Amino acid sequence: MQVLDPDRVLGLVLDLDGTLVDSYAPIASGVNHARSSLGLPPLSLDDVRARVGHGLESLMADVVGEENVEEGVRLFREEYARVFAEGTTALPRAVEVLRELRERGYRLSVASNKPARFGEPILERLGMRAYLDAVEGPDRVGSTKPDPAMVQACLRAMGVAAERAAYVGDMVLDVETAAMARIPVILVPGGSSPRADLRDTGELLLTGLPDLLTLLPAKPGS
Repeated sequence: MQVLDPDRVLGLVLDLDGTLVDSYAPIASGVNHARSSLGLPPLSLDDVRARVGHGLESLMADVVGEENVEEGVRLFREEYARVFAEGTTALPRAVEVLRELRERGYRLSVASNKPARFGEPILERLGMRAYLDAVEGPDRVGSTKPDPAMVQACLRAMGVAAERAAYVGDMVLDVETAAMARIPVILVPGGSSPRADLRDTGELLLTGLPDLLTLLPAKPGS
């Protein structure tokens, strides 16, 4: 466990789904398109939400079976590309939080298991991209979380050393990712991991993303 010192933090790497945006409806649409095409019944939104976060191939193995992963990925992408932009919404005050943190002098970036080719247009459309130094995903770094490669790419883009950064996420997976990147983690509820599971990690758990504005002071000269 890396100990967070808010006064030393200069840069934040943030997760996307469940941390900044709610994209579970279009993800569920993609999942159920794949399942329907393969003769399987639909899953509820809550069921899909609980399975998300480990990368698309892992999700497809879970929802259509290991033997159908390749076809499931193709079918999912077919539907998701049609609905993801309009179907994804910003979580409450997420744009405000990013804007205020940037004004306070923090460097910001996103590292998500959602491919950056989807993450970038989502963040543009919702008015968040302008506050970020980088948007990284497995399509750019070649691996999914908890591998720390995308977090490390974000640190380089921000020009911030690991000891002056923190990772903000909504899943137990994000705790593992931060540990591998050797940076502290700040958890917010809203994604696939139940609040109780987040609490059980023993890491800092906020009530919501806006609490970052209470936790992190303005940087000198900002």
